[in-house]
Amino acid sequence: MATSGDMEQALTALYGEDQVAAIITLKVDTKEADRIATEIARFDTIQDVFLVTGDTDIIAKARFPNYKGLKDFVLNSLAPITGVKDTKTLMVVTTYKESGVKKPTS
Repeated sequence: MATSGDMEQALTALYGEDQVAAIITLKVDTKEADRIATEIARFDTIQDVFLVTGDTDIIAKARFPNYKGLKDFVLNSLAPITGVKDTKTLMVVTTYKESGVKKPTS
């Protein structure tokens, strides 16, 4: 069975020092959603922030210089925000279209 340390080593090996894009979903205290979304939008690494309906409350799109930057951001910047109940980080593997522009595929 893989441990979280094994997973982290695998992700670090896979992404290394390459730039990482991620979609981060957050479940938050509903009464605090506007404040939390505004607070998240202030971070330079965050490109987009959306308040949404469904199983999650806020979706943020972000870019980091490397995997460690992403990990540090989630642990040290997002998790401590009052009212954040849960986060899920989805690392982008391949981008097919971004900002209305199709990306070349190999």
